[in-house]
Parts: sequence; structure tokens; C-alpha cells
Amino acid sequence: MATLLLLPTFISCADIRNVTTENVKIAGSCSQCKEGIEAAAFEKNISKASWDKETKVAAVTFDSKKTSLDAILKKVALAGYDNTSYLAPDDAYAKLEECCRYERTGKNEVVVQMKMSAHEHGATAMDTAANAVSANADPLKPVLDAYYAVKDALVSSDGNATSVKAASLVKALKAVKMDELGSEQHMVWMKVVKDLNFDAEHIEETKDLSHQKDHFSSLSENMYKLIKSAKPSQAVYYQHCPMAKEGKGANWLSQVSAIKNPYYGAQMLNCGKTTEILK
Repeated sequence: MATLLLLPTFISCADIRNVTTENVKIAGSCSQCKEGIEAAAFEKNISKASWDKETKVAAVTFDSKKTSLDAILKKVALAGYDNTSYLAPDDAYAKLEECCRYERTGKNEVVVQMKMSAHEHGATAMDTAANAVSANADPLKPVLDAYYAVKDALVSSDGNATSVKAASLVKALKAVKMDELGSEQHMVWMKVVKDLNFDAEHIEETKDLSHQKDHFSSLSENMYKLIKSAKPSQAVYYQHCPMAKEGKGANWLSQVSAIKNPYYGAQMLNCGKTTEILK
């Protein structure tokens, strides 16, 4: 009988190859949370999770050649559950049943620290903290600025400079604090961040302009999705070159309306047009 009871579990694990299991903290409060978390983590023959309501720890099992813990935790966050890597978007959390509304300590931590600072040091501390928040109102600005630097280096057809500027972009991407992103930004960020890092790192690793431009094209598509979701305060010009990529065309973002083509540089500096203004 014991063997028969264990058989379904054995088969379930056996269906996942290249097995890796990791324990992670995932916020939740009830049996419905357990169902929601485990459903979000589940992908047939690829991943599954078993979440414990008492410890708030999930054992996540997955095929390490087909997915990653990071990708699974993104899906869990999109379902409304904060975890060690990602905070759920506010609208996803709001859709949870009332019994599932766990306390969101991560969301409140910054506010609590500001209040404590103000209590200890007076109103000046609160003013300073408020000014700091205001100064960093757009958490994606450092990413966009670093992207522009990569674009400008490509306009100059300088592979060495492009590589250096891409290194700064990689750092800017890693420095983004997700809890500072708006709800829509957060959802888009989780969908594109892996690809943004992939392309930025590849541009950094080579000084070959052709290879850099290939990755810049896909980098620009994901940057467009991200920046459009952010509704930037300063205009961002989405521009298109019809001749890039052997006539398939390619896009880029620019801080100025004038066309300065990063795919051809001085060869055809003004080839292209603005197709959309993001603001």
C-alpha cells in the first residue's frame, strides 16, 4: 500500500529531467494561496512546486536545461505572490481573494524607514527622504541613459566604445529596484529583463560592430516595450531604418528627433524616420 501511495509522486518527479530542487520563501496565507502558487509554478514535465503554509517555503523542482528558478519566480509574482526575487505587481495582488491578502512587508519597508528617520532626526530628515524619492522618480532613467550611450557609440561606429558603454548598461540593468517600478512597468520588466541582460552582455563581450548591431536590434525592441510602459516624462523618439538587417528593417530609441542611424553610422547617418514619440 505504501508503495502504491508513493508511486504518483515518483512518476511526477521522474517526468522532470535534469532535476534541480530549491527551497524559496514565497508570501501567502492560506490553502488558496497554496493552490495559486503551485499552479503558477507548474509546467508539465518542466517545473512544479510544493508550498508549505506554515513555513511559507516552497520546494521548487525544475528541469534546469529548460527553465530556471528565476523564470518560475517571475510567474509566481505575476500570479500575485511576493517572493525572494520578485514583488508581485499591485494589480495582481489586488486580484487575490481577501483571504489571500498576506501582509506585504517588502512594499512598506521604505516608508517605515523614512518615518523612523523623521522621528529620530526631525522634519528635515523626512524632507530629505522625500527629495531623494523625487529625484529618483523614474527608476528606469539610468537604464535609458546607458542605452542612449550604447546607441551613440554605434552611431560613431566605434566597437570599443560600444563595448564599454554596454558594460555600463549591464550595471544599470542589475541596479534596477523592482519595488520602485509602477505596476505596468513591473510586469513588462519581468518579461523582458532576461533578454535585455542577454543582449547587453553580448554587446559588451565583443568589439565586432556587426555582432553588436545584431544584438542592439533586439535590445531596442525590448527597450521600446519597457520605456513605453513607463510613460517617460521626457520625449523618447522611436526611430526606424528600413535598410538595416538586409532590408528587414530595425528600430532604435533616441533622445533627439534628428535621425542619427546607429546601424550605418556615417555611411547613411540620416537614413530612417521617427515612427512614434513616447512621452
